[in-house]
Amino acid sequence: MSRICELTGKGRQVGHNVSHANNKTKRTFLPNLQNVTLMSDSLGTSVKLRVSTHGLRSVEHNGGLDNWLLKTSDEKLSLKARRLKREVAKKVAAAA
Repeated sequence: MSRICELTGKGRQVGHNVSHANNKTKRTFLPNLQNVTLMSDSLGTSVKLRVSTHGLRSVEHNGGLDNWLLKTSDEKLSLKARRLKREVAKKVAAAA
């Protein structure tokens, strides 16, 4: 399982551990990923996703999963999230 947020595309970053003697060794910084169940209002179902805490805050800020998916570009989203976005867009278009 890759360590990439399914909503924001946030992944691992590479950097250095720096000792007191200024020796540098490679290390990785991993995103804080959580397995969450988010509710889709238009579909009326819940969806399990692996999301970073930053992504979770962004979803709440934008007013829910449906609004977040419709505003976000496809490049950032995972395959599962893109399929979900397509379903939500169909439901919203049918309701309008």
